[in-house]
Amino acid sequence: MDELIEGKPVRESVSECSEIALPNDANPLGHLLGGRVMHLVDLAGAIAATRHSRLAVVTAAIDYMTFLHPIHIGQLITLRSSVNRVFRTSMEVGVKVFVEDLGTGEVRHTSSAYLTFVAIDAAGQRIPVRPVIPETAEEIRRYEEAGRRRQHRLEQRERSRV
Repeated sequence: MDELIEGKPVRESVSECSEIALPNDANPLGHLLGGRVMHLVDLAGAIAATRHSRLAVVTAAIDYMTFLHPIHIGQLITLRSSVNRVFRTSMEVGVKVFVEDLGTGEVRHTSSAYLTFVAIDAAGQRIPVRPVIPETAEEIRRYEEAGRRRQHRLEQRERSRV
């Protein structure tokens, strides 16, 4: 599989998932649990990584999560994800979370995250992933920024080994 030369455009990895925030996922304030948001982000990211690679993927890292606004029970949660960049066997995926008040139609950006997924074979060994091809100015910006984030992740990993 090392002869993966032909890349795929970012648009082929784009994923959008939606669900209603339900009471069983609420904290005592009536807001969606942060852990539930993180779970949904991981799933949305995995879908984009799998769509791009058409391989089994595992989560290797989550850089950080932002929680800009609470998600109230009964609101619609929509997650948008796409592959930002491929680094041989790993992929950086960006995920944005939006919430919609179904009564008013107001939509707000509530969370963002960058995740790293690794493609694996049936034996659990890392395998190469075809490159991603950014086409728009926004995709090119995210592609370039992903390289800087990867360098930072590698430096962090090296520091944590000491």
